[in-house]
Amino acid sequence: MILDLAAAAAGAIRFEDLGLSPVALDLGFFTLKWYSLAYLAGILIGYWYLLKLVAQPGSPMARRHADDMIFYATLGIILGGRIAYVLFYQPEILAHPLDIFKLWNGGMSFHGGVIGVSLGILYLARKEGLSWLRVHDYVACCVPFGLFFGRLANFVNGELWGKETDVPWGIIFPTGGAFPRHPSQLYEALLEGLVLFLILAFAFWRTKARYQPGRLVGLFLFCYGIFRFGIEYVREADVQLMEFAARTGLHMGQWLCVPMILGGLYLFVTAKGRRVRVEPIAGGASVS
Repeated sequence: MILDLAAAAAGAIRFEDLGLSPVALDLGFFTLKWYSLAYLAGILIGYWYLLKLVAQPGSPMARRHADDMIFYATLGIILGGRIAYVLFYQPEILAHPLDIFKLWNGGMSFHGGVIGVSLGILYLARKEGLSWLRVHDYVACCVPFGLFFGRLANFVNGELWGKETDVPWGIIFPTGGAFPRHPSQLYEALLEGLVLFLILAFAFWRTKARYQPGRLVGLFLFCYGIFRFGIEYVREADVQLMEFAARTGLHMGQWLCVPMILGGLYLFVTAKGRRVRVEPIAGGASVS
């Protein structure tokens, strides 16, 4: 195996040769990183797409609700993602509480972001008298944008790389040692971003899934969980969690995906029984 890796390294792609930099704009007094732009792009494009969905017959919320939703979703992503990362991936940060707020150093958990967004949806739904499950359905269709750009930013940063490999497209990352590794960030961008978006878009636009509360968010949770669980087999565990992975047989990301897969499957399978006559929030005729 070592000889195979050594042979692969001789002709492997070197990350430095790609000419990528974590910094998108450096004015000296101000630095803008691709990671920040990825979050911004995911939120803004997700909001644009949400407005497209809300404009369709039978929407569970009006434009004004979507405007509020973008605020709560952004807050949930930041707070939920950061808190979950600290708790599950790097609890030693708690010894220096101020480091929790150093978002520019990276360290966000998607699973925590999901919980944060869900809490935001629950608050908005209760406040405005909306169907919380149907709002989840619509928001779930927009999440793949953020996943796609986020994983591309991980690749540009040269972080969260995969395990050592001898595949022709293996990349030698600056912080990944001498042997080529799977560009698992790109695998995730493809599956969790593009493929998941296409699955949800087909279900929304070509089926009656949006009239069955929980069908779309269940599909999202199930597919994301399966994709992430599988990719973790070729993704290197976080250095501080390698012992945990060796001890339990699974990465932390895989353990966190298990409840997503089970919960998503439940919501998807039981959605048809929750179907009711849909009265659009913005007015107009009912949609059966």
